[in-house]
Amino acid sequence: MKNIYTFGRKPAKRNFTVKDLQDLKGSGKRLTMCNPANEIEIRACVDAGIDTLTVWDRDIELARELAPTHFVGSAMGWGQFITHDEILRHAMGQMEAGADMYFTNRSLPVVEMLAREGIPVQVHMGLIPTYSHWRGGLKAYGRTKEEAMELLRTFKSYEDAGAFACEIECVAEETLNLLNDKTSIVTISLGSGNAGDVIFLFMADICGEDPNAPRHAHAFRDLGKLQRQMYAERVSALQEFNSEVHNKAFPYPAQAITMRGGELEKLQEALDKQ
Repeated sequence: MKNIYTFGRKPAKRNFTVKDLQDLKGSGKRLTMCNPANEIEIRACVDAGIDTLTVWDRDIELARELAPTHFVGSAMGWGQFITHDEILRHAMGQMEAGADMYFTNRSLPVVEMLAREGIPVQVHMGLIPTYSHWRGGLKAYGRTKEEAMELLRTFKSYEDAGAFACEIECVAEETLNLLNDKTSIVTISLGSGNAGDVIFLFMADICGEDPNAPRHAHAFRDLGKLQRQMYAERVSALQEFNSEVHNKAFPYPAQAITMRGGELEKLQEALDKQ
């Protein structure tokens, strides 16, 4: 654990710092990353020993409470903010709340603006779902020399803009392996094979909760089956409750409250006198 001050000037400890992640490059060591979205998922990541987390802005305070020593990144949605001032205000607010890096897939000037303020900025390359219209759909990237060289040029542009880390989504494994040593950016591999400094996978894909998981996903368990079983049990319980109420069978005696001994007779006598 490293002693740090957060960007909000609060003393804290972290399992990994920005510099630790930068020093990973060339070390042969890789880290894991997941995206928990609620209390149970955050606790599960901590208990499972996942190295780093990334959450949406609404969950940063919860993540800091439940995973106080984890390296945690926060994110903005592509269209969540319009102006540069709005983005900067949001980013600084997230860092004040305890985030360790800030994700944006907006333009290079936005990256430059955030980096100038000392914010560790994470960007996005390869298959970017937001921009899939420009690519003709959801397609892998970096499978040709031309695409690989374009990725290298993009790496250099982001380096110049001050980006610290980059999610590399659905890029050819060979391409990322070759380019990873040619950039100072920490690469977070999603669907890019056995390459990258950090390996990221969505919670739903890891746990088998997505019925239409992408090809690069791997389900290590089948929570989807359990969830379907739980849903069926929930419906059955509700149906039985509904039926028993309509038949005037529920509440059962065990769930009813009864008067103390002798009080019913006293009450009946008092009512009769009226």
